Amino acid sequence: MSTPRKPWTRRRLVAVFMRDGFTDRYFGTRLVFPGTLLALSVLFPSAFPYQRNWKQSETHPAFWELSPTIDHVVPVALGGADDESNVVTTSMLRNSAKSNWLCKDLGWPAELAEPVPGWDGLLPWFLSEWDRNRRLQQYSSLRGWYQAARAADAE
Repeated sequence: MSTPRKPWTRRRLVAVFMRDGFTDRYFGTRLVFPGTLLALSVLFPSAFPYQRNWKQSETHPAFWELSPTIDHVVPVALGGADDESNVVTTSMLRNSAKSNWLCKDLGWPAELAEPVPGWDGLLPWFLSEWDRNRRLQQYSSLRGWYQAARAADAE
């Protein structure tokens, strides 16, 4: 029997990333707003390649290490809630490694790391670059991150 889940829209994800200060809550490392990483890929495609299905041979490793995603602290498969009270920001790489395990099962820190003071995930850079750079505005995926960031910021 599967557990019913609410959709994690970009707006909802950005709200969690902002709540957590764009910090990997398991290890305290700084992460970068997804729109920023994608914008860098658009501006510097040879130096910072991105493949939309995250094909490792075609995607810069920084996407795996720096791109935030959410992770259920107690996996839904183990009875954890599928809501903001049970999710934290982490990197795509750590989310993939954690899978359906508890932190204690992996020997990861028992306490969540605090957000890095003053770190903004380069979100303000993305917003200002979007506003001034028509090239970025041509990409619907970037538009989605822009709209989600503006909506989350307004809350």
